[in-house]
Amino acid sequence: MFNQLRDRFGAPVGFAVIALVAIWLIAMVILPQLLMVDYSFRPNLFPSEIGGPKDTYSLENYVTLFHNKIHLSIFGKTIWSSVMVTFFTLVVSYPLAFYLAQTATRQQAALCLLLLIIPFWINEILRTYSWYIILAYKGPLNMLLEGLGFIDRPIRFLSGDAGVMIGMVYAYILFMIFPLYNALESLDNNQIRAARNLGAGWIRTHARIIIPHAKPGIATGCIMTFMLAAGSYAVPALLGSPGSRWFTQIIYNWFFEGGNWNQGAAYAFLLLILCIGFIGLIMKVCKVGLGDIAK
Repeated sequence: MFNQLRDRFGAPVGFAVIALVAIWLIAMVILPQLLMVDYSFRPNLFPSEIGGPKDTYSLENYVTLFHNKIHLSIFGKTIWSSVMVTFFTLVVSYPLAFYLAQTATRQQAALCLLLLIIPFWINEILRTYSWYIILAYKGPLNMLLEGLGFIDRPIRFLSGDAGVMIGMVYAYILFMIFPLYNALESLDNNQIRAARNLGAGWIRTHARIIIPHAKPGIATGCIMTFMLAAGSYAVPALLGSPGSRWFTQIIYNWFFEGGNWNQGAAYAFLLLILCIGFIGLIMKVCKVGLGDIAK
């Protein structure tokens, strides 16, 4: 990277860019994470006790999660729900990304992308509140379904995980579409034509040609969507019910309501470790490396 910057802008500018990126990574990413890890291994003490005999490193904050069955079940549900959000987002995004990359004209693709991007100019909280109104018991969706005769009584979309799932798929769909679009756009359309001319159906064409080519985009989209879903707070807080709490809400409670930053740091670090494990799993399943994902 430095050589490319040096050749294009000169050595001083290239060095300055690399230095600024390194400072940003160290100050905004690495040091906060190291501080969080340090907090997670230490007990929650009064300021006067910090540095004293009680201020020792232990695994007590981590063990707490496995002793608390409610928090452990919420942790497992959050991970499973995040996987389902990722799956549904992929199912919704793949046909649209394929249409934009291989079927639509430039004008049609530009219009569709603009229509997808414009709603995201609005704050995430406002967009989530709009889904709260749409999915409400007396909301437009229930009124439409009743008017069309599909249901006899309103459905409580916000009483379980359904509202959270719908809200998250909508909130993170762009993070799946753009990597898929980027990967599918580079596919030579002649390969699809050749497969069709040789008698392959659409399902086999996608399975043997298109999806293997789009694996880097699929991996990138799944990683981004899963991590955003697992770490989301606003969507489950606004669209979820008391019985559909997210693990991030538990972390928030430890930090800002319980005042136990050490316990909250342990919970947050466990979630981070699991997200890193998911990244490794997706890379192994899709058989891609970091270089493929970064393209």
